Amino acid sequence: MSPSRRTTRRQFLSGESAVEALGDLTHGELTHRDGGRLPPPGPSKKTGETYLVQFARTAMACEFQIFLTADHSPRAPEAALSALDLIDQLEDQLTVYRDHSEICQLNRQAASYPVEVESQLFALLKRCLLLYEETEGAFDITAGPLTRLWGFYKREGRLPGDEQLQQTLADIGSRHIQLDDTDTTVRFLQPGIELNLGGIGKGYALDRAAARLQSSGVDHFLLHGGRSSVLARGAKIPADPQANPWTVGIGHPRRPDRRLGLLQLRDQAMSTSGTATQSFHHHGKRYGHILDPRTGWPAEGVLSVSVLSPDAATADALSTAFYVLGPEKTEAYCERHPEVAALVMLATGSAQEVEVVAINMPNDAWETL
Repeated sequence: MSPSRRTTRRQFLSGESAVEALGDLTHGELTHRDGGRLPPPGPSKKTGETYLVQFARTAMACEFQIFLTADHSPRAPEAALSALDLIDQLEDQLTVYRDHSEICQLNRQAASYPVEVESQLFALLKRCLLLYEETEGAFDITAGPLTRLWGFYKREGRLPGDEQLQQTLADIGSRHIQLDDTDTTVRFLQPGIELNLGGIGKGYALDRAAARLQSSGVDHFLLHGGRSSVLARGAKIPADPQANPWTVGIGHPRRPDRRLGLLQLRDQAMSTSGTATQSFHHHGKRYGHILDPRTGWPAEGVLSVSVLSPDAATADALSTAFYVLGPEKTEAYCERHPEVAALVMLATGSAQEVEVVAINMPNDAWETL
């Protein structure tokens, strides 16, 4: 690991923009798919720059978009539509809002007997349990009842009573999930356990969609789910990949007008977590929707976190976990995992200013504005 990746850089940046997980997806002209017809690939006559082709689909309560480079292969549009179809299928498998989903069936049955699950879902659950251990319980796929207790499922935040909170905490903990590799079964060791993959599902869907694109020979693209989870492969201009990485904007977590900086993505994923879009006030105190599953209370001290990782599922899970853990434990995690980098945004005494703690971030990946 190079010295630049070992150093934590602290910067104080003034800004006037609020948490937005993704600013401009590119600096080029976007050419949209319209009614199934696509323009021929090539340079934009208007700007002389290479344009992109965009595909979009609403799923998992957000919009997923795929951006292909202009010189895509003839099979690329069909592959992009197939990747979006896969995201639809994954939502149907993973959601807790459809009674027939595999996760809902698991939640109903696994406390009574081992339940066999699809092999890739089983692999995802194994990864979730590993992340639970590696983050000291800050990432926990059994924490859904806490979100419901605090009213964040329906965006109706409320302060729970202590007795309610303790009863709910008794039903929390990925340590109560038992996985059997022999027959890919899942068993809950305690009644009341339920799974919710909302903290990793979008990233997982992006990884699966990217794999489908690459299996069709599409190597240069950018995907995002709701702008908070992004996955880039290849380059914006394939002929010169080193000089043309995919660029995403990182916003200020307090005010909505300006970005703090730009991230350059080279075969990486990025995920941002923050509470600017969902919170409530009680007796003058603000409570955000990102909960610490170990205490049951909203995490405090961090404004937002952006994570870089080779895959989107890991970035998705860690952005939430790092928000809970704070900068010191985030830095310790990144020391053990040099492939992971983070930007942790902290409050200062000024509403116009934020402290940015850059951890493991390569010097050429992060540009302040």
